Amino acid sequence: MPTPDALRTIAELGIVPVVAIEAVGAALPLADALLGGGLPIIEITFRTSAAAEAIGLLARERPEMLVGAGTVLSEGDLQAACEKGAHFAVSPGLNPRVVEQARQLGMPFVPGVCTPTDIERALELDCRLLKFFPAEASGGLKMIEALAGPYRHTGVRFLPTGGVTPRNLEDYVASPDVAAVGGTWLARSADLAAGRFDDIRERSREVVAVLTRARG
Repeated sequence: MPTPDALRTIAELGIVPVVAIEAVGAALPLADALLGGGLPIIEITFRTSAAAEAIGLLARERPEMLVGAGTVLSEGDLQAACEKGAHFAVSPGLNPRVVEQARQLGMPFVPGVCTPTDIERALELDCRLLKFFPAEASGGLKMIEALAGPYRHTGVRFLPTGGVTPRNLEDYVASPDVAAVGGTWLARSADLAAGRFDDIRERSREVVAVLTRARG
């Protein structure tokens, strides 16, 4: 079932591990590695055929984890995510039909934006947490802070994804305009294929330490 407070939890945690799962068998050990590292959250992208099943498995077997669906590009993707028990959904862009469907389903939804026009369209649809994508290619933190200027009073905050790395993580999460970041480096496809879950756990611990330092 969608979790109404999911977007608040995302902001409290400060990072969303973004993962493309090719094999459902990797889902549980991956979740355990993230949980062991102090990150009870994951976004499983709809870039693979295993995504929906992996979301359903984690929603059932790891109820302590906030499970999101990423790369939600269509109403069909969103319906599948909801039926499998996803707690929130994220898209790289802003499709008004998908946003409206999320509202009808009660699914917390984070649309993607990159321009002032995108932001105003999101505000019209009553979205306040917005994925900024692709973050570094679109100007990074300087662009986020510039975009936030005219809209900060509306309550808009950003979830930058794309190019966020351990080297710039602290700068991003220290910004009051950034609610959280999308972390694609935490659990790479090669790590999952090779079973390097201890590495994922250690990276998660390092990220939690950075977040704690940056946010006091």
